[in-house]
Amino acid sequence: MTEILRPRRLASLALLPLLAACAAAPAPEPAAPPEAEPVLPAEVRAMYATVEDEGEVIPAVPEQYLDERNRRQEVDYWTDEAPGTIVVDPHARFLYLVMEGDRAMRYGVAVGDQGRGFSGEGNIPFTREWPRWTPTPNMLRRDPDLYGPHAGGMEGGIDNPLGARALYLFKDGRDTLYRIHGTNDPWSIGKATSAGCIRLFNQDIIDLHERTRAGAKIVVLSEADSGKGTVPPGTPLPTPQQTTNQG
Repeated sequence: MTEILRPRRLASLALLPLLAACAAAPAPEPAAPPEAEPVLPAEVRAMYATVEDEGEVIPAVPEQYLDERNRRQEVDYWTDEAPGTIVVDPHARFLYLVMEGDRAMRYGVAVGDQGRGFSGEGNIPFTREWPRWTPTPNMLRRDPDLYGPHAGGMEGGIDNPLGARALYLFKDGRDTLYRIHGTNDPWSIGKATSAGCIRLFNQDIIDLHERTRAGAKIVVLSEADSGKGTVPPGTPLPTPQQTTNQG
């Protein structure tokens, strides 16, 4: 796998203050130079740089979508779940991969309708690299012009809605149709969307895929349990708004 770094500089223009009309005022002090926007850390830029993967080129994630909330990062996480367990909090729009020592790797996610329709436990018996995608019957009924041409399925690739990787959730040996997958819409991360399951930046789903072992346990939190694990035991859970806005 080759990573191609394309650092970009961000700048902002300061707004000039409005001057009061029809008044003899002292000459204004020289305007302060505009404050530069924070420079994205080099390690974050590298994490989300352009990636060539199995002949597909994954574009770099635009820097405006890489705020502190959405970046992949290791955080405190208090849970009795074993390391390697995936915990999805669809209401706060975060995914946690449990690590040792009350820590977890946290990923910002986008959550579609299907991602809000399941809670409970299951496992991930298999994953796919550059998975094939087939629109659901609901998608075909809702927008036949958009999804009809792909009714028979769409091969994996950079234009595929499932992105670079997909993890498949089963419960009691049955496919729940719940998917954790990549996305070509980086603007959607951290938001609730109209369709799909749990989406990550393509760079993040590749990272999660590499860390996930076959048969891994997955826990999808209900709305009542949203925020669970983000505070020490015995501490009241944060409100959904507080959890969603975590930096």
